[in-house]
Amino acid sequence: MVAKIMSDENKLQKNLKLFDVYAIATGAMFSSGFFLLPGLAAFGTGPAFYHAYLAAGVHIIPPMLCMAELSTAMPKSGGTYFFLDRTLGPMAGTVGGLGSWVAVVFKSAFALVGMGAYLSLYISVPVTVLAVILSIVFGVINVVGAKETTMLQRFLVGTLVVILAAFTIKGLVIVGVPDAFFPRASYESFFKEGFLGFVGTIGLVFVSYAGLTKVASVSEEVENPDRNIPLGMTLSLITASIVYTLGTMVMINVLPPDELYNSLTPVADAGEKFLGWIPYDLGIILVVVSAIAAFASTGNAGIMSASRYPYAMAKDKLLPEKFGQLGRYGTPTFAIAVTVLTMVFILIFFDVKSVAKLASAFQLLLFGLISLCVIVMRESGIEGYRPGFRSPLYPWLQIAGIGISFWLILEMGALSIGFTGVIIIACALWYHLYASSRTDRAGAIYHVTARMAENRYKGLDKEMMTIINDRTHEENLSYESVISRADFVAVERDQCTFDGMLEIAARRISDKDGIDENRILERLGGRAQSGNPLGKDVIIWYRSIAELKQPELIIFYLPEPTNLEEFDEGELQTFLFLVVPKEVVGLDLRIAGHIAEIVEGRPFRSEWPEADSDQERRDILMRDDNFYNAQADSIPFLTQHLGKTLGDIDLPGSCMITLLERSRKLNTAKSSLVLKGSDKVYIIGEPEDIRDLRHWKTDSDTGPS
Repeated sequence: MVAKIMSDENKLQKNLKLFDVYAIATGAMFSSGFFLLPGLAAFGTGPAFYHAYLAAGVHIIPPMLCMAELSTAMPKSGGTYFFLDRTLGPMAGTVGGLGSWVAVVFKSAFALVGMGAYLSLYISVPVTVLAVILSIVFGVINVVGAKETTMLQRFLVGTLVVILAAFTIKGLVIVGVPDAFFPRASYESFFKEGFLGFVGTIGLVFVSYAGLTKVASVSEEVENPDRNIPLGMTLSLITASIVYTLGTMVMINVLPPDELYNSLTPVADAGEKFLGWIPYDLGIILVVVSAIAAFASTGNAGIMSASRYPYAMAKDKLLPEKFGQLGRYGTPTFAIAVTVLTMVFILIFFDVKSVAKLASAFQLLLFGLISLCVIVMRESGIEGYRPGFRSPLYPWLQIAGIGISFWLILEMGALSIGFTGVIIIACALWYHLYASSRTDRAGAIYHVTARMAENRYKGLDKEMMTIINDRTHEENLSYESVISRADFVAVERDQCTFDGMLEIAARRISDKDGIDENRILERLGGRAQSGNPLGKDVIIWYRSIAELKQPELIIFYLPEPTNLEEFDEGELQTFLFLVVPKEVVGLDLRIAGHIAEIVEGRPFRSEWPEADSDQERRDILMRDDNFYNAQADSIPFLTQHLGKTLGDIDLPGSCMITLLERSRKLNTAKSSLVLKGSDKVYIIGEPEDIRDLRHWKTDSDTGPS
């Protein structure tokens, strides 16, 4: 019997690579920030406005690094929502999730209005109609799949970056690099409105970088998030900072003050000054193409990231479950559809430009809260919080992120602050009227102080372990190997104590690894501090030992539900004792995360109590997509190798025989054992290699059928 551990039918696929992360983050930044705001920014502060873009790029670093840390610790759909929910609680999560969704929807709609405005120069169709059509088109692309969405995003961002790089380089050549730092004499003083005007301009252009962190909402779909998320975001910030700063330097040197201050198309106006010599207006056309690509990439990435907020919230029962369902293409179809329909409604009935600006203050609020989340998670002491990337200069960088965000909010004005307040109140009402009765979670903030310890949400520790499991899918074989070697112990009544089981575990590990039993007990030390409940009657306890060569798992099943004085989890029936090598950082949590994921599954709860043998229990704990067990003469590949030693059999890909059952005796798969047709073999491997082995041709061993 092999139990299906977890269905993947409702899990997003990890299709996004490094360039996809870069493309989503970069595409979400370039639109109004470069193609509309420079004229307004220059009017507010004068020639110093390019310094405002550079300063805004520096100010985004703290929230970006905090977002990268949280994304590598908890790469789950919903990004900001998930971080706030698991850190500050579901109330904050609801505000962050719904508020982020509203803000991104308005920003994306605004971007498509900008795209429609440029297209209307060549197509005789009203701007709003074009924006509605574009919303639907991008929505359909998002439904088809993240891979198809990011292919489009790659193309748009690639086109955009190449054209803007050419614009910037050509402009600097025309102006002269040294002269670019000294604007025309026709401009007023460098700081037109003084220091306060300069600070206000930083707040205005800061939102140009806000899209940088939107990639966190799709972090669940990113391959190797520990590397690709922080690196992709960093590369994106470098690109944006260079283009924003140098590009605006070009604008201020080729456009006179009156033209720049009153321009809503500053890139096109500047390009006309030094690209007009290109025949057939090709230079201006390229600038228009880059603008269209910028607005399109922002709108496309916006729909993708916005739809992940309701998807993640529905999985946590904060929204109707319909939002959390995946369609035939493996994407949250209903969440995407509602997002697109909302954008269409906004485009038709609202002044998108005005509301999009108001939503900027809410995004700044989220940046401050994200910085706070890192402090809370680090101080919570949750063992499962092990980010693949840790933001530096803790806690000063996080404090700076909080301070910068709230400082810039004050610069946004009373109207923006009021709009943010309306969003918070509306989200809070939704939580109290709909979601509060459907969830019993609490955030990591309850783990921070001993005074609040009684309110700890113990499920968070377990969830963090399962997230580590998802982050390290390529290392899943470590888990299968451990289960295949695991010892199952039926505990006698007089041994139903923590110390009694600890002694048995030390003896078993000593027999396997040759480490002195007393030394193992000495190394383990402590009592039950690392015990984590996995179900109503299951607990796992894990430690690391430097001398250990490979992880070992001892599984105790008690004759009847028993209270252990070291644990306050109630009556226990199953106790899992896990020991791993100390030098393999995080291996204990990866394996514990797999086990936690399995125990939560329906097959475990129904089948584990009914299991009659150790092998049935082993099968329940094993992932069936990484595991294959059958009699040797029933496996086509092995029928051609009967009579050979296991060491002489080269299984496909990563497949390997870990156990061999002969005459009802289970043996470790030693290379000297000769394979017999009546042997039952236990094979682990990557899912695709297991599939190849199952479907191997019967007439040759040249490959799968």
